[in-house]
Amino acid sequence: MVRFPLDARDEVRRPVVTVMPYALLAALAVVTVAMKGPRDPSLAADLALCALAAAWMLVMFTARPDRRHRPRVMTVFVAGLVVIMAVLVIRDPWFGVFTPAAYVYAFRLLAWPVEMAGVAAVALVSGTAQAYGVDKTTPAGLLTYAAILAANVLPMCAFAWFARRGAEQNEQRVRALEQAREANRRLAASLAENASLHERLLAQAREAGVLDERGRMAREIHDTLAQGLTGIITQLQAADHAGDDAPARQRHVAAATALARESLSEARRSVHALRPAPLDEARLSDALAAVAERWSGLHGIAVQVVTTGTVRPLRPEAETALLRAAQEALANVAKHAEATRVGVTLSYLDDEVAVDVRDDGKGFDPAGSSGDGFGLVAMRQRIEGLAGTLLVESEAGGGTGISARVPLDRAAA
Repeated sequence: MVRFPLDARDEVRRPVVTVMPYALLAALAVVTVAMKGPRDPSLAADLALCALAAAWMLVMFTARPDRRHRPRVMTVFVAGLVVIMAVLVIRDPWFGVFTPAAYVYAFRLLAWPVEMAGVAAVALVSGTAQAYGVDKTTPAGLLTYAAILAANVLPMCAFAWFARRGAEQNEQRVRALEQAREANRRLAASLAENASLHERLLAQAREAGVLDERGRMAREIHDTLAQGLTGIITQLQAADHAGDDAPARQRHVAAATALARESLSEARRSVHALRPAPLDEARLSDALAAVAERWSGLHGIAVQVVTTGTVRPLRPEAETALLRAAQEALANVAKHAEATRVGVTLSYLDDEVAVDVRDDGKGFDPAGSSGDGFGLVAMRQRIEGLAGTLLVESEAGGGTGISARVPLDRAAA
């Protein structure tokens, strides 16, 4: 490949390449006429060689821009010009002044390593012109001639070598810059892609958050309003069945009123994503006891609450999930079990915390029950959301047991 220190298209179009050689050759022709005179028989040959050099440059280079970037053609061009120039120098030493033009062609048009050979050939012609007056028939004269040639060839070849090294380093810098630009373009594309992906992930996270919040609100509504309304309806039905027993009717109405107030308070707390009221100022065991006592008073069913194991602090989410599970289990007992006794056990085990609610009611056959009521579904979602488990055991006539368990590594504060 042809090497140019600067942009190739600009370099071969500059006057130093396209105009200077002709101007220099014309000036040397004029000098030749002046030096030899019109009657010198060798003048015609000199002028013919000058015309040949001009025609060679015109045909091979100037008039054919498409050839300027073809290494082999340019090698032939420079070699032919050096031969013509050597003949002119041998005939008339002042044609050595034309060597700068030959150097320009060698440096600008020849590919490496042919460039080194072309520069050396031009330097030999230049040295021959400079040593024209040296007597080459004696050893001393030959040594002088060799020294002049060396003084021309060695510096110019060294310059060509350093120029080549500089061009290679410049090409490496250009390639490195281009690679850096390409890397920057790829990085920008990657950043844009990552930004787009980040936006999509945020959108998905927002959607998931909305769904989670909807599920949470559904569970809260079921655990507060639905349970409260069920209790209110039960108390109002009991008041209606009281007949003429005014004290009993008043007692049921008062219980319904208390349930309505409690449900309203729980609903407000759920809207503000607060913890259940029983847990605001009490531990889980005390909250379970308070819920069981209030439930027992409403439904007239004895409830025994027991806490086993070493009490440990739990995360609010775990306490809420276990308390809600106990409330839902008690609500199911009131609606379906026809039980006379209920037991609630809070167990702090080695690696989990469990709440078990068991009754001595009529039970049911789990295989024949769909078990898809929202109460059990909400309870299961709460517990499994903390990597816990919810088990339901029952048999006809044998009561029902519900066990909600949460791992301590998820529950612990």
